[in-house]
Amino acid sequence: MKLLQKILGILARLVLKKYKPRIVGITGSIGKTSAREAVVSILGTKFHVRGSEKNYNNELGLPLTIVGANSGGKNPILWSWVFCKAFRLLFTKCHYPEVLALEMGADRPGDIAYLTNIAPPEVGVMTGVSAVHTEFLRDINGVLEEKRTLISVLPPSGMAILNGDDELVMSVAGKTRARVITYGFGEKNDLRALEFVAHYRPGEAPDHSGVLMKLVYNGSVVPAKIQGVLGRQHVYAALAGASVGIAFGMNLIEIAKGLSHYKPPRGRMCLVPGIKKTMLIDDTYNASPRATLEALRALREMEIEENARRIAVIGDMKELGEYTEEGHRGVGEYVAKAGIDILVTVGELARDIARGALHTGMLAENIFEFTDRDEAGLFVQKELREGDVVLLKGSQGARMEKITKELMADPLRAKELLVRQNKEWEN
Repeated sequence: MKLLQKILGILARLVLKKYKPRIVGITGSIGKTSAREAVVSILGTKFHVRGSEKNYNNELGLPLTIVGANSGGKNPILWSWVFCKAFRLLFTKCHYPEVLALEMGADRPGDIAYLTNIAPPEVGVMTGVSAVHTEFLRDINGVLEEKRTLISVLPPSGMAILNGDDELVMSVAGKTRARVITYGFGEKNDLRALEFVAHYRPGEAPDHSGVLMKLVYNGSVVPAKIQGVLGRQHVYAALAGASVGIAFGMNLIEIAKGLSHYKPPRGRMCLVPGIKKTMLIDDTYNASPRATLEALRALREMEIEENARRIAVIGDMKELGEYTEEGHRGVGEYVAKAGIDILVTVGELARDIARGALHTGMLAENIFEFTDRDEAGLFVQKELREGDVVLLKGSQGARMEKITKELMADPLRAKELLVRQNKEWEN
């Protein structure tokens, strides 16, 4: 695998040297994929853009995105096809994207440096920093140090786009030679979102619901909308994408038009109709304490029908290292304070969510703990009643999308709407 990785890296560098696309690098503990989708939607109205596919944000995935190929997995014939595609790009004149929007993930020290060495970015986006992957990056400071590599390698002519509402992100703002644009809700940001509203009405189709806001930059104000999702997470993604649009010379009207084409990544605060005329908030792609708190905040703020309930179904949050117990307990404490009606936890680690909720005052009769995901799904099926809104959240390894599938009004649309529905994830 190391040899394969090295060969792919060399081919990717050669492809970039030949075609010279402009590169946008996107990193952060949360929101990378949503930000990438916003970048692609916005820039795609003016440029030929390619974004990272699936979770292609590592040593193999990033070169594959540059080549424009899927992983060969364990099949040598498929890998041969990947190499053929790379050689075709190198030895013939092909139509290649003008812009690459590349996610850059990090599990271990040095990951971002490796990726930026392959694909040096002109624009770098830091979405936020929290305690994820601390198993190998020591603690949140280790995460921050690794993520800041992206903005430290930007050229003086480049642009560093930073989440101005994130204190950790802003603490490294002076570590770049590039011009800085900040985004967020706060008044000090260069690009702001005002009058944010989560537009949801019980009984409405998901496509008619979404996030409404006004974009404010340099004295200009333009309304914008993202359909089919809830949560401030998508506002931050929109702002990150809009900032990249500004870096590429676009105005707010063009940017708002691009956001109308934004398709949220599956498993990230997406609204899915549920059985018994309920609504599911499918946020099952992955989970960290910070992202889970944001999802719970969106659930708390939703307007629901009288006598309907807010239900949180939360699985294990993995790769938190020594922060595991504290992170889970903190989520449970917020569940209790937010007035969530029913809490269902799934997994051994998630028991600390239940303990945190109970300790903070949530009634024991409203807390249900399961170690078996199938049993948890059956319980929620029986518990649901018309009008309920259900948040489903957990790390990739928790496979909480399986519960979402059981609760969907139309499970035949699972491949269209949910994450991890291909053959490699069947078990």
